Amino acid sequence: MNDDKPLEGLIVADFSQGVAGPYSGMLLAQAGAMVTKIEPIDGDWARTLGTTYEDHCAHSLIVNLGKKSIALDLKSEKGLALAKEMAAKADIVLESFRPGVMKKFGLDYDSVKKDNENVIYLSVTGYGQEGPYSDRPVTDSAIQGFSGWMSITRDENGLPMKTGMVIIDFLTGMFSYQSLLKAIISRSIRGKGRYIDSNLMQAAAAFQSAKILESHLEGGSPNVLYVPAGTMQTSDGYIGIAVMREHHYTSLCKALGRDDLADHSDYDSREKRVVNEKPLMKELRAEFLKKTTQEWAKILNDAGVIQSPINGYKDYLEDEQPKAVDSYRWVKHDVVGEIPLPRIPGFDGFEQGHELTHSPRIGEHSDDVLKAMGISDDEIQALKSSGVVRKT
Repeated sequence: MNDDKPLEGLIVADFSQGVAGPYSGMLLAQAGAMVTKIEPIDGDWARTLGTTYEDHCAHSLIVNLGKKSIALDLKSEKGLALAKEMAAKADIVLESFRPGVMKKFGLDYDSVKKDNENVIYLSVTGYGQEGPYSDRPVTDSAIQGFSGWMSITRDENGLPMKTGMVIIDFLTGMFSYQSLLKAIISRSIRGKGRYIDSNLMQAAAAFQSAKILESHLEGGSPNVLYVPAGTMQTSDGYIGIAVMREHHYTSLCKALGRDDLADHSDYDSREKRVVNEKPLMKELRAEFLKKTTQEWAKILNDAGVIQSPINGYKDYLEDEQPKAVDSYRWVKHDVVGEIPLPRIPGFDGFEQGHELTHSPRIGEHSDDVLKAMGISDDEIQALKSSGVVRKT
Protein backbone atom coordinates (compact mmCIF):
# COMPACT_ATOMS: atom_id res chain seq x y z
CA MET A 1 0.00 0.00 0.00
CA ASN A 2 1.19 3.51 -0.78
CA ASP A 3 2.98 4.87 2.31
CA ASP A 4 3.47 8.25 0.63
CA LYS A 5 0.41 10.10 1.94
CA PRO A 6 0.72 13.75 0.89
CA LEU A 7 -2.75 14.60 2.25
CA GLU A 8 -2.24 13.02 5.66
CA GLY A 9 -3.66 15.27 8.39
CA LEU A 10 -6.37 16.79 6.21
CA ILE A 11 -9.93 16.28 7.44
CA VAL A 12 -12.72 15.79 4.91
CA ALA A 13 -16.46 15.95 5.63
CA ASP A 14 -18.02 14.09 2.70
CA PHE A 15 -21.77 14.76 2.40
CA SER A 16 -21.82 13.75 -1.27
CA GLN A 17 -23.89 10.91 -2.65
CA GLY A 18 -23.96 9.06 -5.94
CA VAL A 19 -20.69 8.42 -7.77
CA ALA A 20 -18.98 11.68 -8.84
CA GLY A 21 -18.60 13.36 -5.44
CA PRO A 22 -17.87 10.16 -3.51
CA TYR A 23 -15.24 9.14 -6.09
CA SER A 24 -13.32 12.38 -5.54
CA GLY A 25 -13.57 11.75 -1.79
CA MET A 26 -12.24 8.24 -2.23
CA LEU A 27 -9.20 9.58 -4.10
CA LEU A 28 -8.58 12.02 -1.24
CA ALA A 29 -8.71 9.10 1.21
CA GLN A 30 -6.26 7.06 -0.86
CA ALA A 31 -3.87 10.04 -0.75
CA GLY A 32 -3.95 10.04 3.04
CA ALA A 33 -6.80 12.40 4.02
CA MET A 34 -9.19 11.34 6.79
CA VAL A 35 -12.52 11.19 4.97
CA THR A 36 -15.75 10.82 6.92
CA LYS A 37 -18.77 9.91 4.84
CA ILE A 38 -21.82 11.59 6.36
CA GLU A 39 -24.84 9.79 4.94
CA PRO A 40 -28.56 9.56 5.66
CA ILE A 41 -29.92 7.03 8.15
CA ASP A 42 -30.85 4.72 5.25
CA GLY A 43 -27.53 5.32 3.53
CA ASP A 44 -26.33 6.94 0.33
CA TRP A 45 -28.79 6.14 -2.47
CA ALA A 46 -25.88 4.98 -4.63
CA ARG A 47 -25.58 1.89 -2.42
CA THR A 48 -28.51 0.47 -4.42
CA LEU A 49 -27.06 0.92 -7.94
CA GLY A 50 -27.43 -2.46 -9.63
CA THR A 51 -27.17 -5.69 -7.68
CA THR A 52 -26.95 -5.16 -3.93
CA TYR A 53 -24.97 -7.16 -1.37
CA GLU A 54 -26.44 -6.27 2.01
CA ASP A 55 -25.88 -2.49 2.11
CA HIS A 56 -23.27 -2.47 -0.66
CA CYS A 57 -23.20 -2.58 -4.43
CA ALA A 58 -20.19 -2.60 -6.74
CA HIS A 59 -20.26 1.17 -7.27
CA SER A 60 -20.63 2.13 -3.62
CA LEU A 61 -17.92 -0.30 -2.62
CA ILE A 62 -15.42 1.31 -5.00
CA VAL A 63 -16.21 5.00 -4.42
CA ASN A 64 -16.07 4.68 -0.62
CA LEU A 65 -12.81 2.78 -0.19
CA GLY A 66 -10.81 4.08 2.76
CA LYS A 67 -13.59 6.21 4.25
CA LYS A 68 -15.32 6.14 7.61
CA SER A 69 -19.13 6.29 7.68
CA ILE A 70 -21.53 7.96 10.06
CA ALA A 71 -25.29 7.89 9.40
CA LEU A 72 -27.16 10.97 10.64
CA ASP A 73 -30.68 12.33 10.45
CA LEU A 74 -30.01 15.88 9.25
CA LYS A 75 -33.69 16.74 9.65
CA SER A 76 -33.29 16.41 13.41
CA GLU A 77 -31.91 19.31 15.43
CA LYS A 78 -29.16 17.25 17.06
CA GLY A 79 -28.21 15.48 13.84
CA LEU A 80 -27.87 18.78 12.02
CA ALA A 81 -25.83 20.23 14.87
CA LEU A 82 -23.39 17.31 14.62
CA ALA A 83 -23.10 17.77 10.86
CA LYS A 84 -22.40 21.47 11.24
CA GLU A 85 -19.72 20.75 13.82
CA MET A 86 -18.00 18.31 11.46
CA ALA A 87 -18.15 20.82 8.60
CA ALA A 88 -16.74 23.55 10.86
CA LYS A 89 -13.71 21.41 11.71
CA ALA A 90 -13.07 20.08 8.20
CA ASP A 91 -10.36 21.22 5.81
CA ILE A 92 -12.53 20.09 2.92
CA VAL A 93 -16.30 19.72 2.56
CA LEU A 94 -17.88 17.75 -0.30
CA GLU A 95 -21.54 17.83 -1.34
CA SER A 96 -23.51 16.77 -4.42
CA PHE A 97 -27.07 17.99 -3.97
CA ARG A 98 -29.18 20.20 -6.17
CA PRO A 99 -28.46 23.93 -5.85
CA GLY A 100 -30.01 25.34 -2.69
CA VAL A 101 -30.39 22.07 -0.75
CA MET A 102 -27.35 22.56 1.48
CA LYS A 103 -28.37 26.17 2.12
CA LYS A 104 -31.64 24.95 3.63
CA PHE A 105 -29.59 23.01 6.17
CA GLY A 106 -27.18 25.85 6.80
CA LEU A 107 -24.39 23.73 5.35
CA ASP A 108 -23.73 25.67 2.16
CA TYR A 109 -20.36 27.31 1.50
CA ASP A 110 -21.28 30.74 2.83
CA SER A 111 -22.68 29.27 6.04
CA VAL A 112 -19.76 26.92 6.64
CA LYS A 113 -17.24 29.66 5.85
CA LYS A 114 -18.52 31.80 8.76
CA ASP A 115 -17.07 29.28 11.24
CA ASN A 116 -14.42 27.80 8.94
CA GLU A 117 -12.88 30.69 7.03
CA ASN A 118 -10.30 28.73 5.02
CA VAL A 119 -12.46 25.74 4.12
CA ILE A 120 -12.20 24.19 0.66
CA TYR A 121 -15.75 23.45 -0.42
CA LEU A 122 -16.70 21.30 -3.43
CA SER A 123 -20.21 21.26 -4.89
CA VAL A 124 -21.00 18.65 -7.55
CA THR A 125 -24.16 19.11 -9.62
CA GLY A 126 -25.50 18.07 -12.99
CA TYR A 127 -25.67 21.37 -14.86
CA GLY A 128 -24.10 23.88 -12.44
CA GLN A 129 -25.32 26.26 -9.76
CA GLU A 130 -27.10 28.68 -12.12
CA GLY A 131 -28.95 28.73 -15.42
CA PRO A 132 -32.28 27.37 -16.66
CA TYR A 133 -31.30 23.72 -16.19
CA SER A 134 -29.70 23.98 -12.74
CA ASP A 135 -32.68 22.40 -10.95
CA ARG A 136 -33.16 19.55 -13.41
CA PRO A 137 -32.76 15.99 -12.13
CA VAL A 138 -29.71 14.45 -13.77
CA THR A 139 -28.28 11.06 -14.59
CA ASP A 140 -25.02 10.15 -16.28
CA SER A 141 -26.98 9.05 -19.35
CA ALA A 142 -28.72 12.41 -19.60
CA ILE A 143 -25.39 14.23 -19.70
CA GLN A 144 -24.00 11.76 -22.23
CA GLY A 145 -26.87 12.79 -24.47
CA PHE A 146 -26.82 16.51 -23.68
CA SER A 147 -23.06 17.02 -24.07
CA GLY A 148 -22.76 15.49 -27.53
CA TRP A 149 -21.03 12.37 -26.19
CA MET A 150 -23.55 9.99 -27.73
CA SER A 151 -23.53 11.75 -31.10
CA ILE A 152 -20.01 10.54 -31.89
CA THR A 153 -20.67 6.87 -31.08
CA ARG A 154 -23.36 5.30 -33.25
CA ASP A 155 -24.37 1.81 -34.28
CA GLU A 156 -24.47 0.62 -37.89
CA ASN A 157 -27.91 2.19 -38.30
CA GLY A 158 -26.73 5.58 -37.09
CA LEU A 159 -28.43 5.28 -33.69
CA PRO A 160 -26.53 7.25 -31.01
CA MET A 161 -25.19 4.92 -28.33
CA LYS A 162 -24.47 5.62 -24.68
CA THR A 163 -21.35 4.32 -23.00
CA GLY A 164 -22.08 1.19 -20.95
CA MET A 165 -20.99 2.68 -17.63
CA VAL A 166 -21.47 5.93 -15.71
CA ILE A 167 -18.36 7.38 -17.29
CA ILE A 168 -19.30 11.06 -16.89
CA ASP A 169 -19.74 10.51 -13.15
CA PHE A 170 -16.26 9.07 -12.83
CA LEU A 171 -14.75 11.76 -15.05
CA THR A 172 -16.41 14.42 -12.91
CA GLY A 173 -14.97 12.77 -9.82
CA MET A 174 -11.48 12.85 -11.32
CA PHE A 175 -11.77 16.48 -12.45
CA SER A 176 -13.10 17.36 -8.99
CA TYR A 177 -10.16 15.64 -7.31
CA GLN A 178 -7.80 17.55 -9.59
CA SER A 179 -9.48 20.83 -8.60
CA LEU A 180 -9.30 19.92 -4.92
CA LEU A 181 -5.58 19.24 -5.16
CA LYS A 182 -5.07 22.62 -6.82
CA ALA A 183 -7.07 24.29 -4.04
CA ILE A 184 -5.07 22.45 -1.36
CA ILE A 185 -1.80 23.66 -2.90
CA SER A 186 -3.16 27.19 -3.20
CA ARG A 187 -4.27 27.20 0.44
CA SER A 188 -0.88 26.00 1.60
CA ILE A 189 0.72 28.96 -0.20
CA ARG A 190 -1.85 31.73 0.31
CA GLY A 191 -3.64 30.49 3.39
CA LYS A 192 -7.07 30.78 1.83
CA GLY A 193 -9.70 28.19 0.99
CA ARG A 194 -12.09 28.41 -1.93
CA TYR A 195 -15.39 27.27 -3.39
CA ILE A 196 -15.30 24.79 -6.29
CA ASP A 197 -18.29 24.46 -8.60
CA SER A 198 -17.95 21.12 -10.40
CA ASN A 199 -20.66 19.64 -12.61
CA LEU A 200 -21.19 16.73 -14.95
CA MET A 201 -22.01 18.94 -17.94
CA GLN A 202 -18.74 20.84 -17.63
CA ALA A 203 -16.67 17.69 -17.07
CA ALA A 204 -18.17 16.01 -20.14
CA ALA A 205 -17.42 19.02 -22.32
CA ALA A 206 -13.88 19.43 -20.98
CA PHE A 207 -13.10 15.80 -21.70
CA GLN A 208 -14.44 16.22 -25.25
CA SER A 209 -12.64 19.50 -25.94
CA ALA A 210 -10.82 18.24 -29.02
CA LYS A 211 -13.98 16.74 -30.55
CA ILE A 212 -15.99 19.90 -29.86
CA LEU A 213 -13.30 21.99 -31.54
CA GLU A 214 -13.09 19.55 -34.42
CA SER A 215 -16.85 19.76 -34.92
CA HIS A 216 -16.70 23.57 -34.94
CA LEU A 217 -13.84 23.70 -37.43
CA GLU A 218 -15.51 21.20 -39.74
CA GLY A 219 -18.89 22.91 -39.60
CA GLY A 220 -20.87 20.09 -38.05
CA SER A 221 -20.40 16.54 -36.87
CA PRO A 222 -16.68 15.70 -36.84
CA ASN A 223 -15.44 13.17 -39.35
CA VAL A 224 -13.76 9.96 -38.35
CA LEU A 225 -10.03 10.35 -37.84
CA TYR A 226 -8.96 7.40 -39.96
CA VAL A 227 -10.32 4.34 -41.74
CA PRO A 228 -10.43 1.41 -41.24
CA ALA A 229 -11.00 1.48 -37.51
CA GLY A 230 -13.47 -0.09 -35.13
CA THR A 231 -14.89 -3.48 -34.32
CA MET A 232 -14.74 -6.45 -36.67
CA GLN A 233 -16.76 -9.59 -36.13
CA THR A 234 -14.75 -12.79 -36.39
CA SER A 235 -15.90 -16.40 -36.65
CA ASP A 236 -16.14 -16.67 -32.86
CA GLY A 237 -16.14 -13.13 -31.44
CA TYR A 238 -14.86 -9.62 -32.13
CA ILE A 239 -11.60 -7.81 -32.63
CA GLY A 240 -10.85 -4.10 -32.70
CA ILE A 241 -8.46 -2.53 -35.21
CA ALA A 242 -6.97 0.93 -35.64
CA VAL A 243 -5.22 1.60 -38.96
CA MET A 244 -3.76 5.10 -38.76
CA ARG A 245 -0.89 5.22 -41.27
CA GLU A 246 -0.48 4.20 -44.88
CA HIS A 247 1.93 1.37 -44.14
CA HIS A 248 -0.51 0.07 -41.50
CA TYR A 249 -3.22 -0.10 -44.14
CA THR A 250 -0.92 -1.88 -46.60
CA SER A 251 0.07 -4.37 -43.89
CA LEU A 252 -3.59 -5.01 -43.04
CA CYS A 253 -4.50 -5.72 -46.64
CA LYS A 254 -1.58 -8.09 -47.01
CA ALA A 255 -2.46 -9.91 -43.77
CA LEU A 256 -6.03 -10.34 -45.00
CA GLY A 257 -4.88 -11.63 -48.37
CA ARG A 258 -6.44 -8.61 -50.07
CA ASP A 259 -3.54 -6.86 -51.74
CA ASP A 260 -6.04 -5.61 -54.30
CA LEU A 261 -7.51 -3.25 -51.70
CA ALA A 262 -4.10 -1.72 -50.87
CA ASP A 263 -3.66 0.02 -54.21
CA HIS A 264 -7.34 0.33 -55.11
CA SER A 265 -8.01 3.79 -56.51
CA ASP A 266 -10.85 4.34 -54.02
CA TYR A 267 -8.80 3.41 -50.96
CA ASP A 268 -5.14 4.31 -51.58
CA SER A 269 -5.06 7.33 -49.25
CA ARG A 270 -6.46 8.23 -45.84
CA GLU A 271 -8.71 10.88 -47.36
CA LYS A 272 -10.17 8.44 -49.88
CA ARG A 273 -10.73 5.77 -47.24
CA VAL A 274 -12.63 8.25 -45.04
CA VAL A 275 -14.90 9.19 -47.96
CA ASN A 276 -15.41 5.57 -49.01
CA GLU A 277 -15.63 4.10 -45.52
CA LYS A 278 -18.80 2.05 -46.01
CA PRO A 279 -17.79 0.00 -49.08
CA LEU A 280 -14.28 -0.56 -47.72
CA MET A 281 -15.51 -1.72 -44.34
CA LYS A 282 -17.94 -4.10 -46.04
CA GLU A 283 -15.05 -5.72 -47.92
CA LEU A 284 -12.94 -6.01 -44.78
CA ARG A 285 -15.71 -7.34 -42.56
CA ALA A 286 -16.29 -10.23 -44.96
CA GLU A 287 -12.63 -11.25 -44.57
CA PHE A 288 -12.62 -11.11 -40.77
CA LEU A 289 -15.47 -13.63 -40.58
CA LYS A 290 -13.15 -16.31 -41.97
CA LYS A 291 -10.99 -16.80 -38.86
CA THR A 292 -11.25 -16.76 -35.08
CA THR A 293 -10.43 -13.75 -32.92
CA GLN A 294 -7.21 -15.28 -31.62
CA GLU A 295 -6.10 -16.29 -35.11
CA TRP A 296 -6.59 -12.73 -36.36
CA ALA A 297 -4.93 -11.29 -33.26
CA LYS A 298 -1.74 -13.25 -33.96
CA ILE A 299 -1.79 -12.54 -37.70
CA LEU A 300 -2.31 -8.80 -37.26
CA ASN A 301 0.15 -8.52 -34.41
CA ASP A 302 2.81 -10.23 -36.49
CA ALA A 303 1.98 -7.81 -39.33
CA GLY A 304 2.38 -4.77 -37.07
CA VAL A 305 -1.27 -3.79 -37.27
CA ILE A 306 -2.73 -2.23 -34.12
CA GLN A 307 -5.41 -4.57 -32.80
CA SER A 308 -6.98 -6.03 -29.71
CA PRO A 309 -9.53 -8.74 -29.06
CA ILE A 310 -12.73 -7.26 -27.64
CA ASN A 311 -12.39 -8.57 -24.10
CA GLY A 312 -14.89 -8.99 -21.36
CA TYR A 313 -13.75 -8.11 -17.84
CA LYS A 314 -13.04 -11.78 -17.10
CA ASP A 315 -10.75 -11.90 -20.13
CA TYR A 316 -8.93 -8.81 -18.89
CA LEU A 317 -8.39 -10.24 -15.42
CA GLU A 318 -7.04 -13.48 -16.84
CA ASP A 319 -4.67 -11.82 -19.32
CA GLU A 320 -0.94 -11.92 -18.59
CA GLN A 321 -0.24 -8.25 -19.32
CA PRO A 322 -2.37 -6.73 -16.50
CA LYS A 323 -0.83 -9.31 -14.15
CA ALA A 324 2.68 -8.41 -15.30
CA VAL A 325 2.28 -4.73 -14.34
CA ASP A 326 0.33 -5.33 -11.11
CA SER A 327 -2.74 -3.67 -12.66
CA TYR A 328 -5.08 -5.10 -10.02
CA ARG A 329 -5.02 -7.15 -6.85
CA TRP A 330 -7.38 -9.65 -5.29
CA VAL A 331 -8.52 -8.71 -1.79
CA LYS A 332 -11.12 -10.20 0.51
CA HIS A 333 -14.09 -8.01 1.43
CA ASP A 334 -16.11 -8.85 4.52
CA VAL A 335 -19.45 -8.66 2.67
CA VAL A 336 -18.87 -9.75 -0.92
CA GLY A 337 -15.84 -12.00 -0.52
CA GLU A 338 -12.74 -11.95 -2.74
CA ILE A 339 -12.78 -9.16 -5.30
CA PRO A 340 -10.39 -7.65 -7.86
CA LEU A 341 -9.44 -4.01 -7.17
CA PRO A 342 -7.77 -2.20 -10.10
CA ARG A 343 -4.79 -0.08 -9.11
CA ILE A 344 -5.31 3.68 -9.40
CA PRO A 345 -2.56 5.19 -11.60
CA GLY A 346 0.00 6.93 -9.42
CA PHE A 347 -0.91 4.89 -6.33
CA ASP A 348 0.43 1.57 -5.13
CA GLY A 349 -1.90 -1.40 -5.31
CA PHE A 350 -4.51 -2.24 -2.69
CA GLU A 351 -3.44 -4.64 0.05
CA GLN A 352 -5.42 -7.25 1.92
CA GLY A 353 -6.51 -6.05 5.36
CA HIS A 354 -5.42 -2.43 4.89
CA GLU A 355 -7.91 0.25 5.99
CA LEU A 356 -7.75 1.88 2.54
CA THR A 357 -9.03 -1.37 1.05
CA HIS A 358 -12.12 -1.36 3.26
CA SER A 359 -15.42 0.19 2.17
CA PRO A 360 -17.70 0.94 5.14
CA ARG A 361 -21.23 -0.20 5.75
CA ILE A 362 -23.87 2.42 6.52
CA GLY A 363 -22.86 4.16 9.74
CA GLU A 364 -20.15 1.61 10.49
CA HIS A 365 -17.91 4.17 12.19
CA SER A 366 -20.57 6.29 13.88
CA ASP A 367 -19.29 5.49 17.37
CA ASP A 368 -15.67 6.21 16.47
CA VAL A 369 -16.54 9.51 14.77
CA LEU A 370 -18.69 10.68 17.66
CA LYS A 371 -16.13 9.70 20.29
CA ALA A 372 -13.49 11.66 18.40
CA MET A 373 -15.81 14.66 18.72
CA GLY A 374 -15.78 14.26 22.49
CA ILE A 375 -19.22 12.67 22.83
CA SER A 376 -19.60 10.15 25.65
CA ASP A 377 -20.84 6.57 25.31
CA ASP A 378 -24.09 7.44 27.10
CA GLU A 379 -24.72 10.37 24.77
CA ILE A 380 -24.01 8.18 21.75
CA GLN A 381 -26.54 5.61 22.93
CA ALA A 382 -29.10 8.37 23.48
CA LEU A 383 -28.50 9.66 19.95
CA LYS A 384 -29.04 6.17 18.56
CA SER A 385 -32.16 5.55 20.65
CA SER A 386 -33.72 8.79 19.44
CA GLY A 387 -32.99 7.98 15.78
CA VAL A 388 -30.53 10.83 15.29
CA VAL A 389 -27.75 8.33 14.60
CA ARG A 390 -28.25 4.98 12.90
CA LYS A 391 -28.06 1.92 15.12
CA THR A 392 -25.38 -0.50 13.96
